Amino acid sequence: MDLFARSWTALRTAVAEIPDRDLARPSGCAGWLVRDLVCHLVIDAQDVLITLATPAAAEPTADAVTYWQVQDRPPTGEDPLDALTVRLAAAYEDPHLLRFHLDDVGSAAGRAAGLADPTARVGTRDEVLTVADYLDTYVLEWTLHHLDLTAHLPHAPAPPPAEGLARSRALLERIAGTAYPASFTDRDALLIGTGRYDPTPAQRAELHAAAARFPLFLA
Repeated sequence: MDLFARSWTALRTAVAEIPDRDLARPSGCAGWLVRDLVCHLVIDAQDVLITLATPAAAEPTADAVTYWQVQDRPPTGEDPLDALTVRLAAAYEDPHLLRFHLDDVGSAAGRAAGLADPTARVGTRDEVLTVADYLDTYVLEWTLHHLDLTAHLPHAPAPPPAEGLARSRALLERIAGTAYPASFTDRDALLIGTGRYDPTPAQRAELHAAAARFPLFLA
């Protein structure tokens, strides 16, 4: 629960520190500018609020690992929801309005998470999870998007919290069912493991048989 709050606060702080002109730069998400990714974070915050207000009585059907769906190809930005996100981001026009919306909805999502019972059950995407597991999925989501946000910026804000990087790596390795070499930094493991960049020849050699398990395109 605490790591969710720290990861989310760090990501929102990074958004606040990006100059307006850099919102039009490419992000680490295929087909999205930085402003499109920020708009996606608004939608993510809304999802957190909706899910925490959707209690479930059934036993959990997923946890922070099994919740993720692994796709067979990387996102292109052409999915209908992805395309809608781009149009919504452009509709803000004034960057201040986009930042304000993220701060407003994002702060509410953070407060709701802090007040939630970690053992309670919630429903989302036709699955039931404990609140703790649901928020844990967002540690991975926030951490990856923090890296996406700063991927092509000339003066990047502070990186994600080290604890968030480590936890996200552990989750990714559990999803894949195999571990990265200890020589890989958490950042490199996440970026290579999710197909955000290709490993160097030396890194590929270190991966050996594990290379067949990566990259994972998560949804």
